Order: sequence, then structure tokens, then C-alpha cells
Amino acid sequence: MMKNENYIRFAKEIREKVLEMIHRAKASHIGGAFSMADILSVLYEGVLNIKPDEPQWENRDRFILSKGHACTALYAALALKGFFAKEELATYGQDDVRLMSHTNHKVPGVELSTGSLGHGLSVACGVAVAAKVKKKNWKTYCLLSDGELDEGSNWESLLFIAHHKLTNLITIIDYNKIQALGNTNEVMNLEPLTTKFLAFNLTPIEIDGHNHEEIEKAFLTKTDNPKVIIAHTIKGKGVDFMENSLLWHYRNPDDNQFVESMKQLSK
Repeated sequence: MMKNENYIRFAKEIREKVLEMIHRAKASHIGGAFSMADILSVLYEGVLNIKPDEPQWENRDRFILSKGHACTALYAALALKGFFAKEELATYGQDDVRLMSHTNHKVPGVELSTGSLGHGLSVACGVAVAAKVKKKNWKTYCLLSDGELDEGSNWESLLFIAHHKLTNLITIIDYNKIQALGNTNEVMNLEPLTTKFLAFNLTPIEIDGHNHEEIEKAFLTKTDNPKVIIAHTIKGKGVDFMENSLLWHYRNPDDNQFVESMKQLSK
């Protein structure tokens, strides 16, 4: 099987598991989980240097999901890779379980509990500096939401990344252009985003966040300055009535919508 076919299959499986978890738990954030599924697919199927049977392996690459409200996609990816049993996904969102509704570091493969937006990249900076101090080759990847860029702590982190030339830290923006209360350009306009990153002495790489070849190439491209991958994505990607819809930031699918969504994802 070709690598791209693996990416397609894995992204599909992530979305199916996300749908099942959110429907069962009557939870939310399905739109943002779907938008980053292809990014996670390339990371976990082709890019990250990890050992699922040894989650705390010292030389592992570190992945931090700063947009912790979309944790279902990460939980799905980790279970599918064998960090923990897929059957545990059925416990998502229940009381007294590991699979909390925001990313929980007690889950094997999760580096950091997140959900308070704007903190993931700051911690990723520390992890990347630690690698340099220890002379380790691991890389750190941090995935942020676009709305999260409203937090000033991220821009402080980006200044830090550029100043210390942390080329071992890859920042990824899930740019689906919809945040909790509306379109990003209406709530807090981020444009011109590429120009902002250039001004910070970073190397921005704009890609289609659903094109696996573009995603992989962006991860593998070597740059002199630390890179920021701007992944243009579609909120709710994969289900036509969820795509580009603010409603699906918080809404959960009813039984009929679940059946229709699974039908579309299974194609």
C-alpha cells in the first residue's frame, strides 16, 4: 500500500472514531477535530519518531495539541496506533475516566494536558530548548487553532522561537477560519498572517491542510529559520452539512445525523 493511501485510510478512521465518541458522549468540538484529522494522519503514520509500546521513550518526537478541545482526534490517532486499546475510546467524556473532554496527559502518548488556549506553544518552547541543552535529536510539533492566535502568549512564544532559532520546533496552525463565536476575520482578523510570521523572522509555509502530500512535504522541508505551517483547512471536513459551519463547533450529531455522517465518512 502506498504511503498516501495509508494517510487517507488513517484520516478516515480518525474521523469515524471521533464521530462515534462525540455522538456517544453527546459532546462537542467535532468540527475542529475533523479539520485536523489529515494533519494527525501524516504525523502519526509517517512523520513522528515514536514507539507506541514505549510512550515515554526518551528519544521520541514530542507532539503537543494546544487546541485541547479537539482531543477526540488525538485520542483516536493514539488508539489506532496502539498507545492504548481502541475499546477505551468508548469511555470518552464519562466520569472518572482518562479520556477527558480536553486533552489529558495521563493518557499514553499525550505529552501535555491542554484546553486553556495559548499555553501549548509556550510549553513546546521549553521542550525544544531542553532537546538542544541535552543535545538530543527529538523534534517537537505543536498544533494550534487559528482562534487561539488571539492569545498574546502565542506571539511571545513565536518571538522566543525565532530569537533562539528553535528549528527543532515545528508550529502548525489549523487555519479553518472559524472559532467559537464566529469567523476569525470577524472576531479578530489574523491577516496578513504570512506577513506577520515573516516579520518575526520565521519561515511560513502555506498548505492545503487536507492534501497529504503537501502536509508531508511541509513537515520534511528544511529551513534556515524555524517554520510555521499554515494549514488551510475546512471545519467539519468530511461531512457536507458540517463543513464550514459555526454550528458544529459545539453541536453534537443526533441519531439520524450520526448515520448520515458515518455513511459519508465511509465512502
